[in-house]
Parts: sequence; structure tokens; C-alpha cells
Amino acid sequence: MENKVPIVSVVSSFSGLTMPVIGMGTASYPPVDAGTLKSAIVEAIRAGYRHFDTAFIYGSEQPLGAAIAEALNIGLIKSRNELFITSKLWCTYAEPDLVIPAIKMSLENLQLEYLDLYLIHWPLKFSKEVSRLPVPKEEVSVIDIKSVWSAMEECQLLGLTKAIGVSNFSSRKLEEILSFAKIPPAVNQVEMNPLWQQKELNEYCQAKGIHVSAHSPLGSKGTLWGDNRIFDCHALKEIAEAKGKTIAQICLRWVYEQGASVIAKSFNKKRMEENLEIFDWSLSVEELEKIRGLPQCKFNSIGTFIEPSAELEAQL
Repeated sequence: MENKVPIVSVVSSFSGLTMPVIGMGTASYPPVDAGTLKSAIVEAIRAGYRHFDTAFIYGSEQPLGAAIAEALNIGLIKSRNELFITSKLWCTYAEPDLVIPAIKMSLENLQLEYLDLYLIHWPLKFSKEVSRLPVPKEEVSVIDIKSVWSAMEECQLLGLTKAIGVSNFSSRKLEEILSFAKIPPAVNQVEMNPLWQQKELNEYCQAKGIHVSAHSPLGSKGTLWGDNRIFDCHALKEIAEAKGKTIAQICLRWVYEQGASVIAKSFNKKRMEENLEIFDWSLSVEELEKIRGLPQCKFNSIGTFIEPSAELEAQL
């Protein structure tokens, strides 16, 4: 099926990057079986998705790779170049000598020769002994960002990925990278939705030429830290009913109107299709103002998977 998702140009001082403004997320908690995930991804390609977001820690790289191979085999796409694939460096590999082995491991899982985008998943490093959640605070440290970023740059120079970026980074951590980077981050993937709007971070990234990609655009329902705040929000329900749209469509459209791309996860065929139907209408000034005034509350906190550490959080 022809791709019906608009393409956004990501400004980069090193190289140009374009990416579909809606991607399909593949993280799931509790995890779904590989066969179910593979089938959902093939169905998403059939529906028109061309951007797929994975990560080593999700356990979804291999099913995504199998789905890409099947989509090629049955003719849903003509070449791998039609797809935009993002993966991420997990915290246990956030050391300069482990970055290239980690991306090569992801490429092997995906059965691909290159990624379109490789992100540092969190500005954190875990020791190799980590085996439980929450991660004990003595096993967690802030990464040596200068040496790790240099290794990320090498990934791009070697052609293992077309672009590099970060995920869950604050403006302060981005400022640190920009002070020494030879290749600046092309993307910062962060939580962004009507109940966690990230206005200041989004403005900072736009000013620095760093594209914002929104994960958890519907909150984090069904994940380790999820709840129903988005879908229980009275103001969002009112806007959705008035426009004849779903609450999910209102949230995705809102993110799109902030100039960000969006990673939406659904394994349901009907909702997959609905999530793509946000481009032929817009939110009114009044609706945007109503959303702007919503109380803000972060869904994804590092405190959900590491033991509390005021000293560590102060560094992030």
C-alpha cells in the first residue's frame, strides 16, 4: 500500500534526514509473543506505516526484522529503503567500547545493514550485573556522554546508521552534547502529550535544530508505569466528541501541530488505521487553548525503573 503518512524534514548540520511523522512503536509491557508482534507490524505496513521504532531492551528487534523480511517477500514494499527504522542503545551498553558492538547486535537482530536512526535510550549507564527492576541505585550512573557520543558519531561515519540522536534527554544534557559534538543530535525522542506538553524543551530543540519525536503520545496505558489519565481527561473527551474524533486522534493531532513527529503503538488494525487519519483536519484556536491549560503530569519517570536517588536525578 502507498505510504499515506507525511514526511518531515529533520534539520541536521551534518546531513539531511527525512522521516515519516507517524511511526509505530513496538514496546509492550507485558511483552507480546514474537508471532503476534510480527503479524501486527506486517499489518501496519499494509495500513501505510513506514516508520518503526524499536530498541534492544524492548525485545522487538527480531520480530520487526522478520516482519520486514515478510513484507518484502509478499510485495508490501519493494525495498528496505521504503522504511525508516529507529533503534536505541540500552543503558548496559552505554560505554564507548560497547556502542559499535551494540548497534551491530541490533542490526543482526533486525536482519538489516543499517538503521535510519540510532538513539541513546537514556542518559544513564547500568552495570552488567543488573538483573531486576527497579535497578539498584548503586548499579546506575550518569554516562560519560562525551566518549559515548563520540562512539555514536563513529556509528554514523561507518554507515551503520544514517543519523544519531538521543531519547529522554533534558535541555541541559543536550547543551552538554552540543558543546563538543562533531555531529549534533538529529532527534530527541521524549514523552510528549497533552498532559505532559514539554513546551520549553520543544522550543529549545527547535531553536537548536534538534527534531522532537514524541513517545507516549497517549500517556503510557498498559506499560510498567501506565494509567488512564489521557482517556479519562474530561476536556479531551469534550474536544473529541465535538470533532467526531477519538481521544487518541486528538492527542496525535495535537503533537503533530507542535511540530513534532510521533510514535504511536497499537496492535489493533482499526486503531492503527485511525491513528493515521489525523492529517485532513486541525484543532481550532479555542481547542488548542483548552489543551494548553490542562494540568501537567509526567507519566514516564526514571523512578519507575531505578531506585530513588536525588543525587542522580540532579545530574539529569
